[in-house]
Amino acid sequence: MNQDPRQLHELPSSLAEGERVIWQGKPSFKGLAVRSFHIREAGIYVGLFLAWKLWSYWSNGMATSDAVGSAVWLLVPCLAGIGLLAMLAWLFRRATTYTITSKRVLLQFGVALPMSMNIPLSKIANVDLKTNRDGTGDIPLQLADTKRVSYVLLWPHIRPWRLRAPEPMLNSVPEAATVAAKLAEVLAGQPGPSAKSLVQVTNSGISKDPLGNPPAPVAA
Repeated sequence: MNQDPRQLHELPSSLAEGERVIWQGKPSFKGLAVRSFHIREAGIYVGLFLAWKLWSYWSNGMATSDAVGSAVWLLVPCLAGIGLLAMLAWLFRRATTYTITSKRVLLQFGVALPMSMNIPLSKIANVDLKTNRDGTGDIPLQLADTKRVSYVLLWPHIRPWRLRAPEPMLNSVPEAATVAAKLAEVLAGQPGPSAKSLVQVTNSGISKDPLGNPPAPVAA
């Protein structure tokens, strides 16, 4: 189902003749905060750090009330740091829009400097899907040519640790399985390599669909 044009985020350029928007959305705030900005790990680190400081003060003979007071003063900058991470996640989400059309995947991003990346469907060699516990998911796009893909500029809309062959990624997308299915459907209608972009062939000769469909033998 195509999206209502009145609800679409403004695109950097008008759609080509015959092109239509299949889906448009944003990453989730929680997904960005937890998995891209690691706010959960920061909170755990702050908790352990404060516990260690309290123990250190107490073991050196400081009164309990004085130890707690000193720890509170340390808590303020720590919470400010966590708040900064949360604000960055909110800003990155606000500045990001993912769009799937009948001819391309478009990434719009950038907090200080708005940027966009057009990925023609014919350039997509493979698509993967990773679902998360919170119901969101990541959809990395393996491209046939990665020479112009910058890991640094695209972060966090990039598959983690794929430095030699960067893969643009729809990060923390709500209802990711549905979005991946829409992308699979539009890719299946493309000529050339993209028609098989959601099929990964293993060494055993069995094709595996990352969307979870049953495996099927590969034709000789």
